[in-house]
Amino acid sequence: MTNGFEAFFKRLCSETEIRNQSQLARELNVGRAAVSLAKKKESIPARWILDLSARFGLNPLWLEKGKGYPRSEAAVAAVEEDGASYEEVPKVRARLCAGGGSFETDGMVEGYYSFRSDWLKSRGNPANMVLMEVIGNSMEPEIKEGDMVLIDQARSDVLSGGIYAVGVEDTVMVKRVERLPGTLVLRSDNVDYSPIHLSGDELNNVRVIGQVLWASREYR
Repeated sequence: MTNGFEAFFKRLCSETEIRNQSQLARELNVGRAAVSLAKKKESIPARWILDLSARFGLNPLWLEKGKGYPRSEAAVAAVEEDGASYEEVPKVRARLCAGGGSFETDGMVEGYYSFRSDWLKSRGNPANMVLMEVIGNSMEPEIKEGDMVLIDQARSDVLSGGIYAVGVEDTVMVKRVERLPGTLVLRSDNVDYSPIHLSGDELNNVRVIGQVLWASREYR
């Protein structure tokens, strides 16, 4: 069973230094009981797939279902066209909410989009990049609903004012992020939305998925 817990855990251990379920719980910042429950239900939460893929540079589709290559760099296809090299970046099913938060956190790869290799590499390691769709209008006019954004999952250290994909508990959103002493502030460009201040124990449920590098827009 390639989609079950044991197969998932075996794949994870083969590409990381994780060797037992207690280590997995620590990496995910969850209780040991949560891992035991996932094993019992033979179901791996989509948030775990996203977090572990970003942290260890793994192909989320391989980690979840055993399809493709373990490492994104092995799965990225480079093709030559008119003398230029192109690489394909995966688009995942999860959607970023420019609003209150999206519960669509599925890390499954829906398809691939080609970018010039030199352009991608000038901005980071293509192996760490994913594409996600945006829903909601809280980041307008900079980012509009329906835009597709390119995220570098290696850029999880916050630079104040940068736009980041952020997970809060079981939701994901796109916001400008500011780090203050003991507080993380998630700001919207749309003035109709108030800033979200997270501090204390709330910070335990926050993860910076990566920085937004680029956005595409389809005009209707």
